[in-house]
Amino acid sequence: MSSAEPAVPPAGAHGGDGPAVARALGLDPQDLLDLSQTMNPLAPPVEQLVAGHLEALRRYPDDRDATHQLAQALGVEPERVLLTNGGSEAIALVAAELGGGIRSEPDFGLHPRSPDGPRWRSDPHSPTGRLAAPGERADVWDEAFYALATGRWTAGRPDVVVGSLTKTFSCPGLRLGYVVADPDLIGRLRDRQPHWPVSTLALAVLPDLLAAADLPGWARGIRGLRSELVALLRGHGLETKDTDAPWVLVHRAGLREALAPHGVLVRDCASFGMPGVARVAVPDARGLERLASALRRPSAGR
Repeated sequence: MSSAEPAVPPAGAHGGDGPAVARALGLDPQDLLDLSQTMNPLAPPVEQLVAGHLEALRRYPDDRDATHQLAQALGVEPERVLLTNGGSEAIALVAAELGGGIRSEPDFGLHPRSPDGPRWRSDPHSPTGRLAAPGERADVWDEAFYALATGRWTAGRPDVVVGSLTKTFSCPGLRLGYVVADPDLIGRLRDRQPHWPVSTLALAVLPDLLAAADLPGWARGIRGLRSELVALLRGHGLETKDTDAPWVLVHRAGLREALAPHGVLVRDCASFGMPGVARVAVPDARGLERLASALRRPSAGR
């Protein structure tokens, strides 16, 4: 990046900094290809579904029907499901109630870090992107990206599970997450929630989202797009590590700063304790073309 180019703000600990970067670069956020956030690149737009439920804004939330619908999709009893204000609330509630910590670094920043208590494991693992082996054990599983990696809603483990529907349906503004656990724990977690933690609009649109889901098709499509992404990055001489997840890892210091002036944002993994590594979310076909164009610019792909 030349001295005449604006500085790129440092990556936030948990991503989601696309608008700030766009402003710093003088770009409209709509013109920024944000590959620092990992969402389902094949999810259909949610705007039309949401538009059909605007009357819900006049009602207080009632999560019973949405909970039953999600429980049916997950293949568990409704008493074992708690809807939350995004996956971050699911993690925070379980961490506050059970404590515990990760098995080893690096790991997702929102997971607790106590050496005592239950062990946490994301599946696929964040940031390495690897699915858990059949014999791996944990007490709390974060399955935020499991559906996009496997084409199935859940691994069906008997342990505590937290998840993020906003990743699966690419709608982070709706804030939809969940916990699956035994009914006693679900009751204790519910007691920790404020009144009406999930909006009426999100609850109203959830059954439509579930009905429109094509998990096997999305997982197959993401695998294909990920292969194209790996080939593109390696074709520009970038050391790229493939994963089982909707992202790949690139060992190239300064890649975020090199791509941002060309309207493409990737995640700097320094916050994971992995300096010199970037996480690049799998884009759709148009996003791959945008990235290819950016990589052809001077300094971006070298």
